[in-house]
Amino acid sequence: MINIGIIGAGRIGKVHCESIMCYAKGATVKSVADPFMNDETEKWLKSMGVEKTTKDYRDVLKDKDIDAVLICSSTDTHAPISIEAIKAGKHVFCEKPVDHDIAKINEVKKALQGSKVKYQVGFNRRFDHNFMAVREAVKQGKIGALNVLKICSRDPGAPPVSYIKVSGGIFLDMTIHDFDMVRYLSGEEVESVFAMGGVMVDKAIGEAGDIDTAVITLKLKSGALAVIDNCRRATYGYDQRAEAFGELGQVAISNDCASNAVISNSDGVTAEKPLLFFLERYMQAYVNEINQFIDCIVNDKDVPVSIEDGLQAVVIGVAAKKSLQEGRPIRLDEICK
Repeated sequence: MINIGIIGAGRIGKVHCESIMCYAKGATVKSVADPFMNDETEKWLKSMGVEKTTKDYRDVLKDKDIDAVLICSSTDTHAPISIEAIKAGKHVFCEKPVDHDIAKINEVKKALQGSKVKYQVGFNRRFDHNFMAVREAVKQGKIGALNVLKICSRDPGAPPVSYIKVSGGIFLDMTIHDFDMVRYLSGEEVESVFAMGGVMVDKAIGEAGDIDTAVITLKLKSGALAVIDNCRRATYGYDQRAEAFGELGQVAISNDCASNAVISNSDGVTAEKPLLFFLERYMQAYVNEINQFIDCIVNDKDVPVSIEDGLQAVVIGVAAKKSLQEGRPIRLDEICK
């Protein structure tokens, strides 16, 4: 049995706690740390079967019975806690992004050199049944050489402006998942990025220094093209679609809905809206990624989403921000010289 400690008991920390305690194989959450631990959270954790709670994450790192930690705290703490955990010999699952600063991610990468620690980054969409099907079709050559990859990613509504101010911006908060999806679905590296965007949902987002709507084009090493469209508002639900088009055909995925029932009558043809919340859409993906992380620890396998994957998504995000600011395509080698 793998004993896990979770650092951060906010929304995503609770998601992982529930997925491990209810669905994971061969693991249990022994301890949860959060500086804002309160009676309500502590009661919920105890109801889930968590043995220990604390306000100091170092209590988790010092616990010799803890085999692995999940870092679900605020983004600015991911890199330093990662390094402490690696030094303590704990396997690490770190939520995205590892950091907004490329230099800090490289520090984590350096700390891993020569270490036997398994380090997985939390890009959960790689473990979604829809995106996995696209990846397999491309990987198996069913559409031939890739020409164009399209990704649509639109949230039902924008987060609070207070969050926007500390999120790192849309490219390092929201689009970072799509940047990872470009690399995952294509199996290729990105060569250059060109981003355009505007404020069309909430002017307060613009006043906070960010945008809420964007279109990003990416050129891959093979010459194939990728297009991402993002918006912080989709009134009809959580809009997550992708299409890979190649020399032999295409593979496309649509949104998950509560059912695939279609009603046809004299009023027209209607179907259900996409699932509204990301947890509804991706709960199984969260379970899948943790199960694979545990399997890698138990069977000494390479993790499916490495520190390099975490680094590259941020490099693309930084390039996209620079492209938006300068109004030109940015080569990734301009960011990582």
